[in-house]
Amino acid sequence: MTDAPPALTDTDTRVLLRLRRIEGQVRGLQRMIEEGRDCHDILTQLSGVRSALDAAGEQILEQYAAGCRARPGEAITPQDVVRAVKLLRR
Repeated sequence: MTDAPPALTDTDTRVLLRLRRIEGQVRGLQRMIEEGRDCHDILTQLSGVRSALDAAGEQILEQYAAGCRARPGEAITPQDVVRAVKLLRR
């Protein structure tokens, strides 16, 4: 018998919805390239995808800093937050 995955938090649900929208934007980018759309339009869409990913990363970082499921029950140290920020900036 395996453990069931933990229930999703409201933040998890919002991040998943955001990622699904980003997935649609990326598909749109692929379609734009296949259709030979103008480079300006493609770059504009790409910029939107990048901004959306940054926003999703910020939400995940906020959840981590507030005590994400990285280590349930353990306090988050300043070093943990610094490590998470460095991962996000890669």
